[in-house]
Amino acid sequence: MPAPLRLRAVTAEEQEQIAHLRRSKTAPARLVERARLVHLAQEGQSANQMAAHLHLDGDTVRRWLKSFNAQGLAGLSDQPRPDRPATYTAEEVSLVIATALTSPAAVGLPFASWTRDRLAAYLNEVKGLPSKRSRIDDLLLREGLCWRQQARWFGERVDPAFAEKRGPSRRSTKRPRRTQPLSA
Repeated sequence: MPAPLRLRAVTAEEQEQIAHLRRSKTAPARLVERARLVHLAQEGQSANQMAAHLHLDGDTVRRWLKSFNAQGLAGLSDQPRPDRPATYTAEEVSLVIATALTSPAAVGLPFASWTRDRLAAYLNEVKGLPSKRSRIDDLLLREGLCWRQQARWFGERVDPAFAEKRGPSRRSTKRPRRTQPLSA
């Protein structure tokens, strides 16, 4: 059988804050629940009674009361959790950005601009950096860079001999026949 819980002496200031928190409609729900837990412990309820009343696990009740005993009201707040470790080092991120800002022709490739797929393939095959197009997009957006839409040429053609190569244009629809007016 686990040792009985003992709540440390609660100061008047803590008592006032707990009373305010347990009735709060705007405080985070977890904090309100933990304040209610401390209040029930002050009333002398056991861990199992508190767990049943608040629909919690007994271990959870014990953990939060231990935290309150050790740290006071600060112990009722969620502690920050570590972030996911970075998948790319700062050097790899700078390589992706530098490559994206470099012209493909400058590195000997036969096209004029990068696409996400081309950049991912180049980084994988030439630079040895395993990367996906979505991850590259995230890295570039985080640096304030974004992809341009492919240009669409509606004006003058790039090839000056285009008209000669194309040949004469033909009508795609037939001209309507003229009809004679009906005579009466």
